[in-house]
Amino acid sequence: MSAPGLLLIVVAFGFLYFILVRPQKRRQLESQRLMSSLAVGDEVVTAGGVYGRITELADDAVLVEIAPQVTVKVARRAIGAVIPPAGPEDEDDAPADETDDSPAVDNGG
Repeated sequence: MSAPGLLLIVVAFGFLYFILVRPQKRRQLESQRLMSSLAVGDEVVTAGGVYGRITELADDAVLVEIAPQVTVKVARRAIGAVIPPAGPEDEDDAPADETDDSPAVDNGG
């Protein structure tokens, strides 16, 4: 096999590694971090799209309260995401003070 052919094969394998293998490993690590960070009281959404709050943790399962007095047992790996708690709104998003007495500018439009 010639040197350019061998180089092409090495470049192809390197390309496949960065396109296929590396992102998959990253997703697996993120999933493992999510599963290990679950705690009672976390708001979660399951892979099936059910929203709820974790009430109890077990080795392979999680009890999720989806409505008052309605708890379902869900496999840990079926937890799709943890919903971050709603914090105070940014001050930038607050409505502008309407007591501004400055004159309106007409741009001649």
